[in-house]
Amino acid sequence: MDQLVDEFGHPTYTAFSVIAARLLLATVYGAAIGFEREWHNRPAGLRTHIMVCLAAAMFGILTIEIVHAPMFVGEATRVDPIRAVEAVTAGIAFLAAGTILFARGEVQGLTTGAGMWLAGAIGLACGFGLWQVAGFGTLLALIVLGLMQKLADRLNIDGRQPRKEGEPSGIKGKEM
Repeated sequence: MDQLVDEFGHPTYTAFSVIAARLLLATVYGAAIGFEREWHNRPAGLRTHIMVCLAAAMFGILTIEIVHAPMFVGEATRVDPIRAVEAVTAGIAFLAAGTILFARGEVQGLTTGAGMWLAGAIGLACGFGLWQVAGFGTLLALIVLGLMQKLADRLNIDGRQPRKEGEPSGIKGKEM
């Protein structure tokens, strides 16, 4: 029984309160981007962006914990934390690629895919404790997604018919 208690009471390198704060922050930042996507009626919205950001933060935290875990210390084991970043990036890129469609001669979903990829990077930044980087990245994402859409609408840059006031900006799809 003591072994079971020891196993589940395993101390972490990072204080649990810090881990919780990083995960909560990743959730908030993912929600901010996801809310913007929902607001513009895009397919991957609130839940998807939260989950991508939160998962990436978890992988970041797990990387830190693995690097400092006693079972991985020594000459026999070589841990490269950059591999976790590469794996998260590849995994999210795979998900994001699934949002890109080619229909009726148009490519759709590129911004949604890029937003998911960015949500993953923001999540990793939160997981690694780089809060300022994550916050500034979220701010820039919201500026690009929100203000640039308004600018494109006003200038009719995307070549589509201008939307009427109150008309949704896209087709509402199922949550991915």
